[in-house]
Amino acid sequence: MRIFGVILAGGQGRRMGGRDKALLPLAGRPLIAHVIDRLEPQVERLAISANGEAGRFRLGLPVLPDEAPAGPLSGLLAALRWAGPLGATAVLTAPVDAPFLPGDLCPRLCLAAERTPGGLAIAVAGGRVHPTFGLWPVALAKPLADFLASGANPKVMDFARAQDAAEAAFPDPAAFDNLNTPEDLARAEALLAGGAA
Repeated sequence: MRIFGVILAGGQGRRMGGRDKALLPLAGRPLIAHVIDRLEPQVERLAISANGEAGRFRLGLPVLPDEAPAGPLSGLLAALRWAGPLGATAVLTAPVDAPFLPGDLCPRLCLAAERTPGGLAIAVAGGRVHPTFGLWPVALAKPLADFLASGANPKVMDFARAQDAAEAAFPDPAAFDNLNTPEDLARAEALLAGGAA
């Protein structure tokens, strides 16, 4: 199995005052750098799903723009269309605002994916589903494009359910915390300063 990774960084950052979340400083580095540190060792290749000026990242990773704005699913479609022709079997996704994501995200999702015919798995922790943390077979590119073209309200969980996604249980809900507000960012800064994460 060849697994590529994609960081979903296409959000508007409304609760961060419209600032680009990927580039917000956390412990002296851009937020996206923390996600790269956690995700890159788990995949063969890594890319960023983002719109706007690709050069702002300066990270040496491919930047994949959306073909049409429809939230995280647009980023996922771009990722599947990038990874498939390069020989990937599946794409591992994580949002850019989750700097504490699990170091065993990929293996746990792979184990769960074996339980379902389609090979799709999403993360669950603390009783909550986290569908932007998922393992998505590249064969889903066409069904996803059809789903987005259908005019359906493009929710990640709706598409995942339609594809019989398996759920992978994780023991630490805090690993999936999203930094959505300046207060969230301040808490993460305090955690890192205290060496707790």
